[in-house]
Amino acid sequence: MNNQPSKSLILAIVLVLFAVLSRIIPHYPNFTALGAVALFGASQLKDKWQALLIPLVALYLSDLFINNIIYADYYNNFVWKISPFVYIAFAMIMGIGWWLRGRVKTGNVIKASLTASVVFFLLTNAASWQVSPLYTKDFTGFIAAIVAGIPFFWSTVAGDLFYCGVIFGAYAWFRQQYPAKLA
Repeated sequence: MNNQPSKSLILAIVLVLFAVLSRIIPHYPNFTALGAVALFGASQLKDKWQALLIPLVALYLSDLFINNIIYADYYNNFVWKISPFVYIAFAMIMGIGWWLRGRVKTGNVIKASLTASVVFFLLTNAASWQVSPLYTKDFTGFIAAIVAGIPFFWSTVAGDLFYCGVIFGAYAWFRQQYPAKLA
């Protein structure tokens, strides 16, 4: 019986740590690896449970750290809460990653990355429009919420494209250099 962790599990742990670190180290707003990790995990990991859990675990662990360490002064107690719309957006991004399974080529990864950025932008800004008192609950308020999010959209696009290039590119390079290691 082999007590060694599987290569897939090691890759999953590395991806979670990478995604969490990209959110907690100083960075430009929304320029993180989380979208790329969601796409990569769903498209490449053999174990479906890992592909589904990796982005959600990374998101939740980094949310806990951000809310309770970085922004601790804003809360009276330990904060367990999440923004459900962000998690729904990442579930949808994982769906895009499922579409990528067996289709991983540069052009498809770019399309998936851009689509993921748009999905995240539209869903989270629509949610902001619905829950924030800053916006009227009409078409004008919706447009105002979308316009307010545009600066964040561009950094989401840049982050998703950059980290997809890093993660998918590094994985392809590693598979080419060391094919037996990932078998």
